[in-house]
Amino acid sequence: MSGYRLRPRALEDLTAIGDFIAIDDPLRAVSFVDELVEVFARIAENPRAFQRRDDLSPGLRQAVHGRYVVLLKVENDETAVIVRVAHSARRLEDLI
Repeated sequence: MSGYRLRPRALEDLTAIGDFIAIDDPLRAVSFVDELVEVFARIAENPRAFQRRDDLSPGLRQAVHGRYVVLLKVENDETAVIVRVAHSARRLEDLI
């Protein structure tokens, strides 16, 4: 089985990103969150293709979208589990 699911913290991240962008541009907030969801769908197609980040956590991988990083793990059934979504300027070590 393939696909993706979001951990609760990743869903919180997505909401916070949208809320932050919406302060200045509500329409862009919606379109950017949609872009991130498209990234999740691309990740689900081949989650093992993305860069490994074992330095942060064993089995962790990352996908980049603009200035944002999507951190994910792959389950045995090849489901991508989106762990966190963060601006690349953040200390990723503090998020894991």
